[in-house]
Amino acid sequence: MGTAKIQVFYPITRGRVVLRTEFDWNRSVEPTYVSDDQTITEFVIESDQKYFYFKPGLEIDGGLTWSQGDNYLATTADTSVRRCYPHFFCSAQGTFSPIVRVPEGDAEANHLIRVYIPPGYDENTVKRYPVLYMHDGTNLFFGDEAFGGNEWRVDENVELLHSMNLIDKVIVVGVYAKDRMYEYTKPGYERYGDFMVNQLKPFIDARLRTLPDPQNTAVMGSSLGGVVSFFLGWHYPHIFGKAACLSSTFGYQDDLMERVASEPKRNVRFYIDSGWPRDNYERTTAMRDQLLAKGFEFGKDLLYFAFPGALHNEDSWAARSHVPFQYFFGKAARI
Repeated sequence: MGTAKIQVFYPITRGRVVLRTEFDWNRSVEPTYVSDDQTITEFVIESDQKYFYFKPGLEIDGGLTWSQGDNYLATTADTSVRRCYPHFFCSAQGTFSPIVRVPEGDAEANHLIRVYIPPGYDENTVKRYPVLYMHDGTNLFFGDEAFGGNEWRVDENVELLHSMNLIDKVIVVGVYAKDRMYEYTKPGYERYGDFMVNQLKPFIDARLRTLPDPQNTAVMGSSLGGVVSFFLGWHYPHIFGKAACLSSTFGYQDDLMERVASEPKRNVRFYIDSGWPRDNYERTTAMRDQLLAKGFEFGKDLLYFAFPGALHNEDSWAARSHVPFQYFFGKAARI
């Protein structure tokens, strides 16, 4: 017999939070603890099953409202607490901000951005979120904006992974490029990095409920966008603790390989990959070897893959984006 402790975080204004499980979806489990402000409701479930599904409910005036989305997964295999942040009334899909110019007053240094807001953000106000900054923002969310009409399907992918109990919900900031051939390569990425660190990140952290530490702040891009993602992780590890670099054109117009070889190891997690053939496979393999020589370890602070037959395009990057999403924002059932 094992025990699972589940904590449900929700700002109750009416009623109370209960829990139902796959053991009996028609019977509410009573809480063992409720915080004084009623934002935390705790449940203890005993079972001889190692894993089980559950779903929070909100009881109001004798009626039950189920939380939106799929069931949650918990485990009795260890003593970790399973924390969840449900929402009951708003859509099960996320939303998008309008296109915003940051900063407004600097016509030369500003960029357009669009932000994906996870489902439940406006309703469950006790939840704070990790943030993923992605380059080439026109290619992320909408086919009518994307190159060739093909987008990364970022919102669909992160919502699917969350419904599978694989990742935390995440805010995604899509940064629209002004001159990607310049600002994603040396020396242009130095000014772009200054914008990301001193303009964009403070703008996002001041307006949204973020987790602003480097462990919860990631950057991601492909091709030249992978190069600038690597630069940001290497140059600003105290800001961006995770960097995903897909099909990166390392060595085209940057000094990143030389910097890795000559500078101290950074406290940052890198995901690097490529397709094969003709998708920067050799350059990515060389960067992998350089990182290993510097002391990075597979599965700890480095993840590398090569995808046979994958092409240098949005469809291929969308198809494998779930790998860095899980690496950066993944959670076991016990977390």
